[in-house]
Amino acid sequence: MQTRLADGPRKPLVWGISLVLITVAALLGVSPGAATATGLTTPPPPVPVPVLSWGPCAGQADGFECATARVPLDYRRPTGRAIPIAVTRRVAADPARRAGVLLLHPGGPGNSGVDFARNSYAALPASLRDSFDVIGYDMRGVGRSGQVECWNDQEYSAAVDAARGVPGPGALQGAIRQGAEFANACRDRSGDLVPYIGTGSNAKDIDLLRQALGEETLSFYGRSFGSYVGTVYAAQFPRRVRAMVLDGAYDPRRYADVPYAYDGAQFVALDAAVSRFLDWCAQNAAACGFGEGRPREAFEQLKRALDADPVITASGRPATGYTLAYRLMFNINSGKEIWPELGQALRAAQARQATFLLNPPSPASFDFLNVNVAVECADRVYLTSRLLLGALVGAHVASAPLLGPAIGLGPPTYDHNHAPACAQWPAERPSRFEGSYRAAGSAPILVLGTTGDPDTPYQDAVALAGTLDNGRLLTFAGEGHTAYNRSACVSALVTDYLATLALPARGTVCADETPAGALGRRTAGVEVDETRDVIPALR
Repeated sequence: MQTRLADGPRKPLVWGISLVLITVAALLGVSPGAATATGLTTPPPPVPVPVLSWGPCAGQADGFECATARVPLDYRRPTGRAIPIAVTRRVAADPARRAGVLLLHPGGPGNSGVDFARNSYAALPASLRDSFDVIGYDMRGVGRSGQVECWNDQEYSAAVDAARGVPGPGALQGAIRQGAEFANACRDRSGDLVPYIGTGSNAKDIDLLRQALGEETLSFYGRSFGSYVGTVYAAQFPRRVRAMVLDGAYDPRRYADVPYAYDGAQFVALDAAVSRFLDWCAQNAAACGFGEGRPREAFEQLKRALDADPVITASGRPATGYTLAYRLMFNINSGKEIWPELGQALRAAQARQATFLLNPPSPASFDFLNVNVAVECADRVYLTSRLLLGALVGAHVASAPLLGPAIGLGPPTYDHNHAPACAQWPAERPSRFEGSYRAAGSAPILVLGTTGDPDTPYQDAVALAGTLDNGRLLTFAGEGHTAYNRSACVSALVTDYLATLALPARGTVCADETPAGALGRRTAGVEVDETRDVIPALR
């Protein structure tokens, strides 16, 4: 169902915090953005447009074709070294109704866009499959487009296996030390690539793909990190946007320029979502099955018990309280409908039985995490003061007592704890985007925000819609990360916009959240893994 709500106001306090941090940066002699050259320069030569030779995809028989695009490594030298970008497409099912291309961009950074397009295709409504060539690509540094490696599998395994759900004394300094080790490993093993994997260059790759496909404009759906990619693309190429949906959106300015403040909000949003789940468990003890009415106490006891005596998994690796926190960080994104399954998984962990919440990160996870950290370090400028690093990471951890200590004081993994690596990043950032995010002159851009999003706080979507010159906010009142195909109301409005360019009315709120499911019901959200992103099938 739909209700109406005024578009959210800008938040002066948020920007006040941002300005304070920027002032601190100036006092420390550190610019929040990389220096920009001034004066007259010679324009670079034109960028060669790739030639796409489509053919069968290796090992696939799903109707998709594959090709490789050659794009400049360094856009400051467009005719210099080129790197390969893996691309896939499935042509419009009804050529007579074809309206162009629809590029699907996954979250991450670190997920394969080729796999995202293939695995999400069936979940798209027939009207979109009929009308659009569906396109996916692996962004630079990911998978088929040249995998970034910082830590190898053995180093990552050792770091996450030694991490704890309730870290002890010295954990903060240990996290800062590991951040430096990770950053230096990126330089040593992927130093020829990591300066160039930022979103400014990634967006330029997309526009080269648009030209190679022979399109004047493109339509775009990006979720989570893909929303930032879409924002930067629209900022650089506003006239090339036919339609754009940014789901689980980032506040781009805080993300890129005031990252400590951005990370702090992520810690709070994650812990708040876990807290709401545990509150539900307390009020629905039978449906949850964990904690016998006191789930918070049981959760804290479980983390400590696993730390003291880890469960040895089938792989031979230990599952600790850190493993539990790490997996819950991703699985809480699936929303209220899987809360009963999460309760049962916690109960299984309590009984030291096999469960998806006790799966240590795998080598496939490490591929994802290497890119996740490296791209964000290429995009974001943290203040380099070690004193400030320790103080702010400590504050973030204290603000999120359920998962904050495990995630914030653990090794470099997912979004929330990139500060120890990125504040000590040894590489230049020539591929970072530093312009305005207004996307002046673009077509209308639809921004989706979920009020209970654990990963990209709802206020980010409000901020992005207000930042864009032509942004429109659509709100999903619910739990979980992103909104498309998690709400029939959202999905109908998004599909209509992509197909016809008709925007939802200002202030529209979709309030058709799926309730907590019946015990034992299997859903697409159960056992969410950080290495696989997919648009869910609408139920």
